Amino acid sequence: MPELVNPTRSHGLVDILDRVLDKGLVIAGDIKINLANVELLTIQIRLLVCSIDKAEQIGLNWWRNDPRLTASGPGAGTLAESSDVEARLARIEEQLTRLALAVPTTGAAKSTRK
Repeated sequence: MPELVNPTRSHGLVDILDRVLDKGLVIAGDIKINLANVELLTIQIRLLVCSIDKAEQIGLNWWRNDPRLTASGPGAGTLAESSDVEARLARIEEQLTRLALAVPTTGAAKSTRK
């Protein structure tokens, strides 16, 4: 019965994950498709699994400068940018209204030619 209950077994996955994130894990592989000794396609796969701290230690910190992931990126506008956009939109709508009033409709243009 003691061999069925192994208290260290429940911590095994946590320990492995902790070691992988601490040290890092690299998986590399190549897929090549050849036809009649002519290489048609090569896919190189490189996967690195590690913690953020470890990635920064080895010089991988692309997420710090990615505009989609930082607060200064697109979609993360400030209140001033929002009011600028609203002001531009109001000017565009005003110009469209003036243009719509200035251009005669096709029905009115036909009736003046008779």
